Amino acid sequence: MAEIHFEDFAPGQVIESPALAVSRDEIVAFARAFDPQPFHVDEAAAKRSFVGTLIASGWHSAGLGMRLLQAHVFRGATSMGSPGITELGWVKPVLPGDAVRIVVTVADCRRSGSRPDRGFVRFALRMLNQRDETVMTQSFTVIFARRGAEPLPSRAVVLAEPRPAAEPEDAEILPFLRDAELGATRALGRHVFTADAITAFARAYDPQAFHLDAQAARDTHFGALCASGWHTAAVWMRRTIATRARDAAYTAERGPVPMAGPSPGFRDLRWLAPVYAGDTLSYATTLVDKRASESRPGWGLATMRSSARNQHGTEVFVFTGMVFWQWAP
Repeated sequence: MAEIHFEDFAPGQVIESPALAVSRDEIVAFARAFDPQPFHVDEAAAKRSFVGTLIASGWHSAGLGMRLLQAHVFRGATSMGSPGITELGWVKPVLPGDAVRIVVTVADCRRSGSRPDRGFVRFALRMLNQRDETVMTQSFTVIFARRGAEPLPSRAVVLAEPRPAAEPEDAEILPFLRDAELGATRALGRHVFTADAITAFARAYDPQAFHLDAQAARDTHFGALCASGWHTAAVWMRRTIATRARDAAYTAERGPVPMAGPSPGFRDLRWLAPVYAGDTLSYATTLVDKRASESRPGWGLATMRSSARNQHGTEVFVFTGMVFWQWAP
């Protein structure tokens, strides 16, 4: 098995990947699974949307970035995971037929003060298309094993028995952003992470050992098969879209439905605890800020704090994101 260590990185180091082609079918397939908004799944509907053309989901772009990161920055090897993303920006859309690559700069390397078997590497990533346009930026930290250090014992994990999560039937009025109440929280429903789904996502976007193989995962510090953090985030998007669809249908029976647009990015994403095979996550989102858009008349930007808790009530995932939202009728 290929190996990568903390000592393989140095501040100022720049690593660039080859280009990866992105097809229309890949864009639509990811969107149907995780982000089925009109501008990700249907050209005709996309033309009538905020965006005006078919584009890849931002979460798809992030997944492609992870695929390139693992293959070319991690050299096909396995890290010790990531505590989270400081900031991610979706600068320009990824279009069908684009070819994307990443340019990654090592910003900082720091040994762990409490766990001598590992260190933290902070990266700055840019994803560019074939026209050398920046389509995504990202600042994040990854944990790597230290070369020659004795690994700490793996954690003891008792996997939960997966139980089906029924689709909620509740619905609420979708307000225009001008009228939306700050502090309002919307429950987004539950999702069960099965071993098959974890490995399928990992093969496509994050093929590290603790996401791919149960036996290999037991030998890592995670102690058992666990989901990619990007898988956890993509499911948040799926739960958000499913909830919005129910709310939109309910609202349409009573009045106009506000349109939704894309997201320019997020900040302070933290993966607080592993999501293991069999875990059930409950997702929710809270409106924490709003403002009218200066560049897009009739639209506003909503700032949301979103999170997920597992079946034990432990918060495992949290981030602050922004999304365009129709301001008023």
